[in-house]
Amino acid sequence: MRQIVYDNYFWQNELVRLRAIEESDWEDHYYNRFDTPARRLLNYEVERPPTETEAKDLIARFGDFRPGTGRIMFTITTLEGQSVGGFNLNSIDEKNGTFSTGVQIDRDHRGKGYGTAAMEIVLRYAFYERKLNKYYGSVLEGNIASATMLRKLGCVEEGRRRQMVYSQGRYYDVILFGLTRSEFEKIDPPGR
Repeated sequence: MRQIVYDNYFWQNELVRLRAIEESDWEDHYYNRFDTPARRLLNYEVERPPTETEAKDLIARFGDFRPGTGRIMFTITTLEGQSVGGFNLNSIDEKNGTFSTGVQIDRDHRGKGYGTAAMEIVLRYAFYERKLNKYYGSVLEGNIASATMLRKLGCVEEGRRRQMVYSQGRYYDVILFGLTRSEFEKIDPPGR
């Protein structure tokens, strides 16, 4: 197979490259399920104990950008090809032009800007290729890293659902964020 030249590749920037989930990614998904604090922030709950079968089923269901799943799932890699996490574009509403996302960065790779870099690529895709108009997301109270990432990308705090999630013996607020295409254009103009 010829060597791929990524010089003008849409799905990368100066820090990360996004690719389809591959069969070999099941182990990363499996091992990430053992990071309970991170999973609690991602899914707002403590998940059941993970199984290898469940991880392999996830890959089978969402790998290779299978249609009809309601989400587009990516593996985030460094430019050298090392997997550092996962990203998905979900809840796409073509009629109203809205969408959401999910991101998980592997424990050893957090704090390096990989999630922010991946989100920039997906926002560019959603706004400038899919003609979507508004990103909406939420962050569990206390998830400082995700809230910081969203603010850095220009997202605006739109509200708060008070005492919405019960975990660890108490109720937590869910903080709502949004970003419109016109707001994103000021930060990252089309055709860049």
